[in-house]
Amino acid sequence: QVHLVESGGGSVQAGGSLLLACAVSGTTFSSHYMGWFRQAPGQEREGVAAITPRADYSNVADSVKGRFTISRDNALNTLYLQMNSLKPEDTAIYYCAATSRIPSRVIKAEEYQYWGQGTQVTVSS
Repeated sequence: QVHLVESGGGSVQAGGSLLLACAVSGTTFSSHYMGWFRQAPGQEREGVAAITPRADYSNVADSVKGRFTISRDNALNTLYLQMNSLKPEDTAIYYCAATSRIPSRVIKAEEYQYWGQGTQVTVSS
């Protein structure tokens, strides 16, 4: 059974940084496309960043471009999201997700098969 566990969330002041991690087990991590999503209260789940199995291509949403970086370590079966220059509007629950199918360039939640339970990120002004 595929299992994804996020960590690294917390509370930070605006302008600060956080590093989220997602540990994956129960599958061949290096064969999966991975993504980060977030959902704020009352809002739809938003695609934040995505990365290919060998990390030869990644993309991030315009709302976080220049501030967030997605990466992965296939030897450790772990996905990362480095978040810098955080803003109050980045406050949300952050989820990692995996899919074995080739996803679209637009990061869509419905294209991902496996999900973590989420980690809360709160940015205060």
